[in-house]
Amino acid sequence: MSDRPDVFFSPSTTTFDIVEKPLNSWARLANQTALRKTFLLVLLAGIWEAYARWLNNPLLFPTFTDTVAAFVSSIASGELPRAAAYTIQMLLKGYAAGLALAALLTAFASATRIGADLLETLTAMFNPLPSIALLPLALVWFGLGSGSIIFVLIHAVLWAVALNAHAGFRAVSPTLRMVGQNYGLSRTAYITRILIPGAFPSILTGLKVGWAFAWRTLIAAELVFGVSSGSGGLGWYIFERKNELLIPSVFAGLLTVILFGLLVDNLIFRTVENRTVRRWGMQT
Repeated sequence: MSDRPDVFFSPSTTTFDIVEKPLNSWARLANQTALRKTFLLVLLAGIWEAYARWLNNPLLFPTFTDTVAAFVSSIASGELPRAAAYTIQMLLKGYAAGLALAALLTAFASATRIGADLLETLTAMFNPLPSIALLPLALVWFGLGSGSIIFVLIHAVLWAVALNAHAGFRAVSPTLRMVGQNYGLSRTAYITRILIPGAFPSILTGLKVGWAFAWRTLIAAELVFGVSSGSGGLGWYIFERKNELLIPSVFAGLLTVILFGLLVDNLIFRTVENRTVRRWGMQT
């Protein structure tokens, strides 16, 4: 027998209160995602400035302050906003067209076996092919115009989005599918309430990857393709400033691309993610 006495706790007389310890100021600040990311950006800018000053070669690697000065000067002159507006316009056209084709291809692949086989075959064939490698053919097919760039943008977006979306639909739980069927949902309601929410994490990943691929392809295409209809984008802006040995302006163009990437990821994709997959409990 045990030597320990029996201890009985009466629910009517004994209660256990859990007291949450308040966070101190540093802990509250550390829980702010925006502050943590801002701190990392400031730290990277400081490392950039320190390395450039240590290297002491503005033609090779300008300082962060010189880059910011060139960035502000280019905005004031209107050159950088014009180049950025042209690039964004082309990017949105190619991205939208790529998404539309990806939606059609994914719908066909989800509806029939031959569609799934077609998507898997085309993806295996064309997804490894760099989009910029198609630019010479695009110039032959579509001429010296925006059509050539939009063609390579569609190629950059289409396969990443379609592949991730199709994988997301295939990964939807069979239990979740049976629940939707047992509720007697219509075909449209079954797709919008069961399949799309279940596949949306993969769809969102495809949208992000497609956006990143489109940015890379467009800047590279503009570096090669140059000016279309008297207008040049950020890639051409960077190329011209490199030829003029205005290296801070080259870095200012690259900084613009980086800022657009941060803006889209944190304001658009992060907002969509918080209002969908995080609210649905699919991600933490």
